[in-house]
Amino acid sequence: MQRRNVSLEEFLALDDVVGLPVFGPCEVYSCHRKRDSKSSPYCHAHRVRWHSVQVRGLVGADDEENWRLTAAPVTATNEISLRGLPDRLVTEILYGVQARTTAGVHTLHFTLRTLTNRLREMKAPSLDVVDAAQLARGIRGLCSSLVTLVRRAGRTPESEQSKDVWEGAVFGHAGRLNFTSIRQSWLRNAVKEWAFFTLPQRRGSVIATVQDVVNAFAALSESLAMQRTDGGDDIEAVSRLDVAAFLNRLAYLQQTEAISTKQRVRICRYLVNHLGRMKSLGMARPGGPLHGLPDDFALLPEDIPDDPEDSEAGKDLPLQVMQRICDLLPTFGEFGRHGFENRVAVELLIDTGRRPHEICHLRWDCLRQDSDGQYVLIYDNYKSRRNGRRLPISQATAQVIMEQQQRTRSEFPSTPTSELALLPTQRANPHGRKPITSSWLSSRHKEWVQTLPGFSAPAQVDADGVLVTRMQPFDKSKIFLYAYRHTYCQRHADAGVPVDVLRVLMDHRTLNTTQGYYRVTEKRRREAVDRVSTMQFDRHGKRVWRQAKALLDSEHARRAVGEVAVPYGVCTEPSNVAAGGNDCPVRFRCVGCGHFRTDVSYLPDLEAYLADLLRNRERLAATLDADDWAKAEAMPSDEEISRVRRLIKRVKDGLDDLDVNQRAEIDEAITVARRGRQGVMLGMPRVRQPLPDLRPARPA
Repeated sequence: MQRRNVSLEEFLALDDVVGLPVFGPCEVYSCHRKRDSKSSPYCHAHRVRWHSVQVRGLVGADDEENWRLTAAPVTATNEISLRGLPDRLVTEILYGVQARTTAGVHTLHFTLRTLTNRLREMKAPSLDVVDAAQLARGIRGLCSSLVTLVRRAGRTPESEQSKDVWEGAVFGHAGRLNFTSIRQSWLRNAVKEWAFFTLPQRRGSVIATVQDVVNAFAALSESLAMQRTDGGDDIEAVSRLDVAAFLNRLAYLQQTEAISTKQRVRICRYLVNHLGRMKSLGMARPGGPLHGLPDDFALLPEDIPDDPEDSEAGKDLPLQVMQRICDLLPTFGEFGRHGFENRVAVELLIDTGRRPHEICHLRWDCLRQDSDGQYVLIYDNYKSRRNGRRLPISQATAQVIMEQQQRTRSEFPSTPTSELALLPTQRANPHGRKPITSSWLSSRHKEWVQTLPGFSAPAQVDADGVLVTRMQPFDKSKIFLYAYRHTYCQRHADAGVPVDVLRVLMDHRTLNTTQGYYRVTEKRRREAVDRVSTMQFDRHGKRVWRQAKALLDSEHARRAVGEVAVPYGVCTEPSNVAAGGNDCPVRFRCVGCGHFRTDVSYLPDLEAYLADLLRNRERLAATLDADDWAKAEAMPSDEEISRVRRLIKRVKDGLDDLDVNQRAEIDEAITVARRGRQGVMLGMPRVRQPLPDLRPARPA
């Protein structure tokens, strides 16, 4: 162009100007570029790479063809090349990415590019043969996701039924069902058919619950295989004798602590319920998996061992631990992903006592107001399949929910509120409809608790043969999500909430579970009475019990029927006890009666009574519109006031004589005794102890 002294437009218009032929494509299989010279079979970038690996001695001349097959393409902005991969692998990757996008999962382009390059290096023909251990940590998750989605492609519940391992996602649930531990084909097919029928009927942790039943049948299968010469394969040969052998084996496993009592009961109950259920589903008909099964091969209701003591009660957290958790709860909001949602979930668990799954799956519009303007929480009891349950909550708890509603709404403004989750997950959730899971919350909560400083709680220890209360380190493993539910229930029981009311609050099916908390309450109260009784006084302020020793069960029973509560102590006068405290012969002048007893736990009541006496005396002295005889009758006597003052002084002197450890022990006993004590109002209807504040003071 310079030699001819023409412009570019004139040069291109010349007839003798033609383009030179290209040198051909780059011979690296994944590359779409052209060669840049006749002397090299590669594009410029791959020619440089080939020279580099040769110089570093990574490949030899004989490895050039293999290098062409596995070399990565030249990186371009946001481009991912699938060239050089087998057609099946390309199809699987494309399908997997499409399925992830449909599910709302964002796939990072650089992660997918790294994965495809690694698959090219491995010469993988399909995702099924990829060993995750050979992949870097950053791409394992993506590869596992693609493998799972590809395996689910084209599957139906009917096609899964013939397999021994089922993908729960095909049935709309997370996880897998494994039937491989059931050895006999007839029993395995029967259990699979039962699972096929029961999966759509269940709620909550479906796969885990069904797998528990499968494992119970696996235990029966193992017993048949061990104790029968035919391994239990002959369905017509099994009998009640085999069932008896199985039950004896369970008893042996329990005795050797291979299984717990609760596991033994659960296995027997599962088999009693579901083996009969299988027969009712027609599996014993001709052509069914249980056809030919003898009638005596069955577990009877009486084969189920007695239930162990309820394990829920007694797992509540001490007050000191709960206060410490509430103080540190703001740090949970800064702990990892979903920090704020995790914190709100734990706050609601503490305040409401609901199950973790119920809190995690709260809908955005879960808050209502009743006719009195009080707030109620609307939740679903997934465990018992009772939806739309209503729980009264406090204003503070309602405020937590309303603030979370605002955050969720601002994050997902386009989604209708009827479809929003109150606690949406940040993963694969572009519209805010998916909530955080209880398993995720449990894992993050456990990690958070382990990062917290140590906890201390009062505990009984042996000091020179005497049980005393000391502040001891508290085991962090006892702080789990369900413990907040136990704590909620136990506090209500300690406050004297009637068992039928607490059953409704906890949404228990029967009173048996709820009554377990009252058994624990009685034990706590008895221990508290044993302690405070060592500092019991009569009307003169003299110590009645001078030695610290626990009351026998018979003595506790005698005290329960031989005394009645009065405002600042107890009365043992027979006629008053028989009348329930409403027939006092001295007209409730307790401090002047020989049947009156009080202890250190009534000290606040004695002080309040003294203040009331002094206040009434001043009021009566200032009253002019009353007859002298009426004023004289109503006027508190100087002797009564002096007696109450002396009694208070004796009680306080007794406390001052205690050392630090003894005082801590008595203080704890006083707290328990007063918490479980019914209020006594002379001349007025009795009312129960007020409910405790279930929301300890903490930042909102």
